[in-house]
Amino acid sequence: MSILSAILLFGFLIFIHELGHFIFAKINKVKVLKFSLGFGPKIIGKKIRDTEYLISAVPLGGYVKMLGEDPEEEVENSEKEISYKNQPVLKRASIVFAGPVFNLLTAVVIFFFVFMIGVPTLLPIVGEIMPDTPASKAGLLKGDRILSIDGKPIRHWGEMTDIIYRSADKTLHMNIQRNSETIDISITPKSKKIKDIFGEEKEIGLIGVKPSGETITIKENAFNSIKSAFLRTWEISALTIVGIIKLIQRIIPADTIGGPILIFQLAEKQASAGALNFFTFAAVISINLGILNLLPIPILDGGHLLFLGIEAIRKKPLSEKATMIAHRIGLALVIALMVFAMYNDFFRLISGKPIP
Repeated sequence: MSILSAILLFGFLIFIHELGHFIFAKINKVKVLKFSLGFGPKIIGKKIRDTEYLISAVPLGGYVKMLGEDPEEEVENSEKEISYKNQPVLKRASIVFAGPVFNLLTAVVIFFFVFMIGVPTLLPIVGEIMPDTPASKAGLLKGDRILSIDGKPIRHWGEMTDIIYRSADKTLHMNIQRNSETIDISITPKSKKIKDIFGEEKEIGLIGVKPSGETITIKENAFNSIKSAFLRTWEISALTIVGIIKLIQRIIPADTIGGPILIFQLAEKQASAGALNFFTFAAVISINLGILNLLPIPILDGGHLLFLGIEAIRKKPLSEKATMIAHRIGLALVIALMVFAMYNDFFRLISGKPIP
């Protein structure tokens, strides 16, 4: 069932991507010849007006075929006004850009419902205290609840750690609840160098405590949920872009790149952890799909946008020969990346390397 969930998830997100292209093609009055759920051999199909709607054999996504999408395609004079290649640059750009945007908006919608339903969050209650640490020296005890730091109210564990991480060697004033009384203590986080998710060294503050494990489900109203959803989507998008840059700079090792097998493994892992984890994972994959498609590589949406930008500057499109060569190079790059990702996937399976 988990593998089926992964396949449906992957297919749904690609379908959403193609749906963006389809809707904006219709908005811009471009004739759509085919819109397929899935790809490969047709299972069933029905033509409604100018468009044939299909369900195809392979359920991993879908595709949109527009009139005049292929530069070499001959378009009759009577249909030039509704062909893709005869549209102004901005209209074509909006059709291309709509795919990634729909992926990002899908993430926003998922996060909106996640925040509305409520996210289990660790309470700022001290569990274990490490010996000979700022926490033990300051007199923190197991079961103490952090109420505020330097006057700022603390609702959950993450708010507390954010402040502590940014306050290496700076004295903090904590208001804590211990049993039925409230007391104030001063504590100075100890500076420590660690490696972040990109493998780069950075300095943070630590006090030497672990959470008790007690949680509370924090629900937000509709307004705060939509605001948090956009913010979370923006944060993950920025993190994805930084990750790509670090990968190019070889700060992140290339063996961290994963393909479909890794995605399916992660989807299975998150599905088994519960619906909330699975849908959050779906939002992250949707963001990654949208951002990766905007890379300026021919055959990807970003490559098409690059060509459209060049056309807007030159006042004429690139030659068919130049476009064809660029697409072949882009296809070779994408295939090489997929092969490398699959190699990493199989290496993880063979070596027993744990799933990230």
